[in-house]
Amino acid sequence: MAYIKRDIEDKIISLSKEYSCILITGPRQVGKTTVLRQLMDDNREYVTLDDMDERSLAKRDPAMFLQIHSTPIMIDEVQYAPELFSYIKMETDKGAEPGTYWLTGSQAFKLMKLAQESLAGRVAILHMSSLSQHEIYGSGNCTPFSLELGALKAREKTNAPADIAEIYDRIWKGSMPGLASGKFSDRDVFYSSYLQTYIDRDVKEQVQLADPLLFRDFVRAAACRAGQMLNVHDIAQDVGVSDDTAKRWLQVLEKSDVIFFLRPYSNNLLKRTVKTPKMYFFDTGLVAYLTRYSSPEILANGAINGAILENFVVSELLKSYHNNAKECLLWYYRDSNSNEIDMVIESDGMLHPLEIKRSVNPGSELISAFNLLDKASVPRGNGAILCMRPKLSAINSENYIVPIWMI
Repeated sequence: MAYIKRDIEDKIISLSKEYSCILITGPRQVGKTTVLRQLMDDNREYVTLDDMDERSLAKRDPAMFLQIHSTPIMIDEVQYAPELFSYIKMETDKGAEPGTYWLTGSQAFKLMKLAQESLAGRVAILHMSSLSQHEIYGSGNCTPFSLELGALKAREKTNAPADIAEIYDRIWKGSMPGLASGKFSDRDVFYSSYLQTYIDRDVKEQVQLADPLLFRDFVRAAACRAGQMLNVHDIAQDVGVSDDTAKRWLQVLEKSDVIFFLRPYSNNLLKRTVKTPKMYFFDTGLVAYLTRYSSPEILANGAINGAILENFVVSELLKSYHNNAKECLLWYYRDSNSNEIDMVIESDGMLHPLEIKRSVNPGSELISAFNLLDKASVPRGNGAILCMRPKLSAINSENYIVPIWMI
């Protein structure tokens, strides 16, 4: 089993020289523990709160827990003992050295709330997703995706080229380290076990489940609508639960970083924009598994081939920001006349429209909707069509044609 270098490693090292506490959040099994154990030296103690004895002590007597264990320390699955946070705060206030505490956890929303309440200004919070295509197939350093021409040219050298068949192979295989590293070879068994563990350890902590299989069906119904505008009622009807239950379960999926939402862009000058978000999964391999596509070839020709491609592109773009500890101001645009722009990035005071297409030779008509952003209060910058073109190209001086493998 080969270790896959993570793009976030340099950021962890640099922030550990400035902050006494580093908190890494992210979904289960994306490699949070692995990357920190790869980076830690022999002086750092490792404790996991999956160990029930350690968890019991941390919850019952957090002060004694910290006294017993030496520093620097890495505490894994810290969400199981939120009582630790106020005591870690006291230690940092006493002058704990930079990098003293490395914390990980798989319930990002809960952890970020705890950290912001107890460790505000004392902790660096990093979000870690599943592997990006750059991490699996590329080389060199990764930067946040940008439509600056020099940055795009640089990505040609660090990302691995892929045609349409290879892109769908990447989508179908997914981005979980356990599969990409070769640790596990059977994809179906891996995802089945992953869902079981996720429901048993994470979901049941947040909601009461009379029937865990019903929740599994719910995740499958959500996966069938990845890359689409959210319709809670349709998902609820598919599974046979109430709309309120469906809303609660979607919140669980979002809080545990299985799904995320892209909100529609609007401002005071764009009054006819829709209000409904679009739903995406961080890992397209999970979507392909849940929607029962048995091969990349069948997926590439299946009913969801466009939606899952869009899901892949949006999640890859977000990962490029997460891996550099940057916030990505990302939306989509749709108005009451059904005019739509797949993605809108706000960067350096400009709006950058992006359209996602399966085509190798996209036409200039695909950028016609970009002009709708000219009515916004924020000026429009360069745009792009993200597609299957093998090499970087352009429609004109303001709009590029960018291969999806370059994201």
